[in-house]
Amino acid sequence: MKKFAVAARVRPEGIRFYVRAFAAAADTAEFEIPRPFKGHKLQPPQNKVKTTKEDMLKYYETMSYYRRLEIVSDTLYKSRLIRGFLHLYDGQEACVVGMEEAIKRTDSVITAYRDHCHQLGRGDTGSAVLAEMMGKRTGCSKGKGGSMHLYYPEHGFYGGNGIVGAQIPVGAGIAFAHKYRNDGGLCVAAFGDGAANQGQLFEALNMAALWKLPCIFVCENNHYGMGTSTSRASASTSFYMRGDYVPGLWVDGMDVLAVKKAFEFGAEWCRAGKGPLFFELNTYRYHGHSMSDPGVSYRTREEIVQIRQERDCIELVKGRLLEKKWASEADIKTIDKRVRQKVDDDQAEAAKGPIPPLSDAYADIYSVNPPLFVRGVDPKDSLNNGLKYPPMV
Repeated sequence: MKKFAVAARVRPEGIRFYVRAFAAAADTAEFEIPRPFKGHKLQPPQNKVKTTKEDMLKYYETMSYYRRLEIVSDTLYKSRLIRGFLHLYDGQEACVVGMEEAIKRTDSVITAYRDHCHQLGRGDTGSAVLAEMMGKRTGCSKGKGGSMHLYYPEHGFYGGNGIVGAQIPVGAGIAFAHKYRNDGGLCVAAFGDGAANQGQLFEALNMAALWKLPCIFVCENNHYGMGTSTSRASASTSFYMRGDYVPGLWVDGMDVLAVKKAFEFGAEWCRAGKGPLFFELNTYRYHGHSMSDPGVSYRTREEIVQIRQERDCIELVKGRLLEKKWASEADIKTIDKRVRQKVDDDQAEAAKGPIPPLSDAYADIYSVNPPLFVRGVDPKDSLNNGLKYPPMV
């Protein structure tokens, strides 16, 4: 009778609970960050990160999608379907994905012209990004900005800026707006290692420190400016110390878990009213600076191959998924196939968009657009036809 009584107390509901608890534990793991954080005037976070199977699968698919979209952009440019300038982000995907996992959509982001993945990270669609690059009216900037001038104010993305370093003081201004409104938001102002020598960076840092602005200044150090290595352009390559009186953090920008933990740390810091931070995300770009740069005249092909083999951000996530048996090679191939199809669909959707009409050349010059004549824009008009230009109201 005693044995029967004990057995009766082990109900099926209890068994299912223990099975679910075991499964949840099996889907969570802690990873050591191989390249530890380094702090300047702050205590850096611990070099261990907890994550889940679900999150790791999401990181893999998102970064694979970003990379595939950049590769397709390269092909479209070479097919002359994208004109103007084009700066690709492949290799640096972990920087955006880790950052966006840690901050909120109510926060703000501003960056330079290597901006496609930042736009996607803020929530825009691949078709809108490709349409913009292809000069279509369905693009995120109505086809008038192109690759360097993506924009998504609905989720706090302020571009896409073409002048080296010019976005940095604007980012400080956005952070000032968050503080002024007391809305709990912060601004991430991202720039490359080439812009880290700009004087306006230090002016912005000074104001941000004086006013304790909730701003994270982020140097995406991909080791090369426009055809120049950091060692040839910068007397000090410890960019995370560049803030001097602004505390800094060195982060492995090729490890999405490290980036996520860094931005969780940074967001908590800013929201606590401690003022600005200066992050250096140590990353790498696989393409040249832009499409006019083959990217191998100032570095060797062997170096690029070595980084791909040893530090690639997508392969790192894939290795962790396989290590924990959270995914098989077949699962990975299924994700890759899904990503390819999604980018193909985005490209097809973007290609269907119309070219902006001529009247769009007059639009967006002022917040309210009256009938406006812009000299030299309308090919029907000539400077010598005796026209009297209407007043600009």
